[in-house]
Amino acid sequence: MSHSMSEVLVGGGVLAAALAFGLYTVQSTGFSMGASSGYDLTASFRSLEGVNVGTDVRLAGVKIGTVSDIALNTQTYRADTTVTINGGIEIPDDSAIIIASEGLLGGNFVEISPGGSPFFFAPGDEILDTQGSVSLLTLLLRYVGGEGDSE
Repeated sequence: MSHSMSEVLVGGGVLAAALAFGLYTVQSTGFSMGASSGYDLTASFRSLEGVNVGTDVRLAGVKIGTVSDIALNTQTYRADTTVTINGGIEIPDDSAIIIASEGLLGGNFVEISPGGSPFFFAPGDEILDTQGSVSLLTLLLRYVGGEGDSE
């Protein structure tokens, strides 16, 4: 009987560890099971390289939301993007939205550069001041090729 009791205890410990790991994963990724208490803003980018649904939206380096939808606009050939901003955070209506990089080997994220307007974006508004991602390979090729030198 003690042999089967130890198996039950070990199984319970493994199950508890698996549940703890799952809870940690859900909390660290910011995944929520219910409806999010935020609002959506849209933006149109020339290039969204390195950004996917679920990518962080940051302001001053602090995560304030996520990218919730990406679609190609077939008339303008731009990436129409929807970002969900956490509730309680107001973004000035002259702010810019930029695709930024975490470093040379890091991934990309969406950065909001706040403006100084006393007025704020309403849910569903479009951020017009956008800057798409810059390809590191393109920059390297321009440097190696000598483009931009004034001789």
